[in-house]
Amino acid sequence: MRVSRLRIIFPVGLFLALFLDGSLSNVFAAHLFKYPYSSVLHLVLLWIIFAVFLDDRNDLSIGIWSAFAGLVFDWYYTGILGVYMVALPLVVYLSRQVKPWLDLNFLTMLMVYIINLTIVEAFVYIWYLIGKVMTSNLADFAVYTLGPTIAVNLALFVILYYPVRQLYLKVS
Repeated sequence: MRVSRLRIIFPVGLFLALFLDGSLSNVFAAHLFKYPYSSVLHLVLLWIIFAVFLDDRNDLSIGIWSAFAGLVFDWYYTGILGVYMVALPLVVYLSRQVKPWLDLNFLTMLMVYIINLTIVEAFVYIWYLIGKVMTSNLADFAVYTLGPTIAVNLALFVILYYPVRQLYLKVS
């Protein structure tokens, strides 16, 4: 029973997060994208990190689901295929590699989320530089995009950590 409920809740939550990423970004666009600052919501990444660290038996196909969610994200939100389709499974792989060595508590998951958020944002930045989608320098990226993005997403992590953890524990 545990496996079937978790296998249903994970993709539903993933696509809810995918929908909320775009919807909340649109609703709060005046606050998130106030020139020169740009804060990108990463609820999909948050849900994926929770799944990697709170799924005790690694029953979920998180890598495959994250690639599919990345493809949908690229197709619908960015218009440039491959960015998030590669970045999200990369984060799943890296998180699974470090998971056995970590004590899973709030602060550890917070730090892992910060690191993964930085990896995804840096990956997107480099991808966009190579594709000549943007031309900002590294300092501007760090100050005007990475910093505000980390701040907003850390607030969301703090708000959502305990409810999502309780959901995973209840389903387990």
